[in-house]
Amino acid sequence: MITLYGIKNCDTIKKARKWLEAQQLDYRFHDYRVDGLTQEQLTSWCDELGWQALLNTRGTTWRGLSDEQKSDMDSQRAIALMLEQPALIKRPLLDTGSSRHLGFKEADYAQWLG
Repeated sequence: MITLYGIKNCDTIKKARKWLEAQQLDYRFHDYRVDGLTQEQLTSWCDELGWQALLNTRGTTWRGLSDEQKSDMDSQRAIALMLEQPALIKRPLLDTGSSRHLGFKEADYAQWLG
């Protein structure tokens, strides 16, 4: 089963969902804020993808953090921040069942799900 992780009102999530639906692919949408995440999930994703890739440092949530919160970042601190503020997780995260991928590009999705 394909699972798309993200936040419902994110524009990139909307594009990814629209693409998946246009391809008539069955998928489940998991909203970080509504459905939550576990430390085990985030740890697994960080192990696979790297915490630096998973931590969204381009968004308004990151910019709203204090310098103290941003300093000395490591895997454990990043996971704790992402659990506390799920908007800090880069999105979408596509779980194909056998692999996980960050971001949305039509060509990439076609290759991963083809």
